[in-house]
Parts: sequence; structure tokens; C-alpha cells
Amino acid sequence: MEKRKLVLTFSEDIVTQPITYRLVKDYDLSFNILRAEITPDMEGKILIEISGTRKNIEKGVQYLKGAGVSIQEAVKDIILDKDLCVSCGLCTSLCITQALTPDKKTRKLLFDKEKCILCGLCANSCPLDAIKLNI
Repeated sequence: MEKRKLVLTFSEDIVTQPITYRLVKDYDLSFNILRAEITPDMEGKILIEISGTRKNIEKGVQYLKGAGVSIQEAVKDIILDKDLCVSCGLCTSLCITQALTPDKKTRKLLFDKEKCILCGLCANSCPLDAIKLNI
């Protein structure tokens, strides 16, 4: 079983089609929507973690591309400027997946990219702009 995080972008003309349903039905894949948004110009964007065999994931990705979905690998993490970070803890209090936690001994910020869903709450909350999303 393999897992990949992908950012899928749907143009206005395909945003209402049941494209992700086909991933489950035709390619035996499961996925978890980690983040979703629709822009003012009706473009849809979702971050998913997709699970299945490598072969089925590749077939599913090819199907998505053929359906007009733009696909980008989620680059998996955030960028933390350790020179700017003062370990105030604000981001850790907002991190819903606990991907950001304080080290119990040093109180320095720790990041677990496997838990991160790239929601952006940490980057938006940092008063020193020490956190950036790398997507």
C-alpha cells in the first residue's frame, strides 16, 4: 500500500463533475481530503492523501490528467526560518494535527511532516513570519 499527497486543481468547467468518485470506483483507491477551497473565479483546489497500490495510483493520476485536472505533488512540508522563530508556541496551539510541537527539553519547535496537512494555520498565525508553506 502506498500513500501520496497531491494538490488537485479543477477548472471551472470540470469543478462540478464527479471526478474523484471515479478514483474510488474505477481504480480502487481511497483518499482523504486534507484541505479544499474554491477560488472566486470558481477554480477548485484540493489537497488529498491518496492510498492504494502504486499501479492503481499511477492509473488514477493518468485518469485525472486526462479529465483536465492539474496535479502537483504536495511538497510535503513547511519552511521554518529558525533564525526568526522565537518558539512562542502560537503555531503549536493552532496546529490541528499536532505536526508542530515544542521539544520537551529545549522548547524549540519540532515539525513532523507526515502529520502536516498544509492547512496554513501556522504560517498565517506566526507574528514573525517565520513559517512559510512549501507547496
